[in-house]
Amino acid sequence: MILIILVVALYGLKFAEVSFMAEVSWWWINGLAFVAFIWFEFLERMLGFNKSKDDMHHEKMRKERIKRNFKMNQKK
Repeated sequence: MILIILVVALYGLKFAEVSFMAEVSWWWINGLAFVAFIWFEFLERMLGFNKSKDDMHHEKMRKERIKRNFKMNQKK
């Protein structure tokens, strides 16, 4: 997410031609935007940093909690 905020800020600075950003080529900013796109579309999923892995872990914990509570209620 920080990468996207950085790209948006750089686009804004370049568009407004603020100080040193007036001399920076658009290719550098577009290149960073492309890197952000590749990261969020492909690398994040391949490395397991997306929410689905986290969701699976929480679902497993929920099922274990339900199973444990069900066993406790049957003993009473």
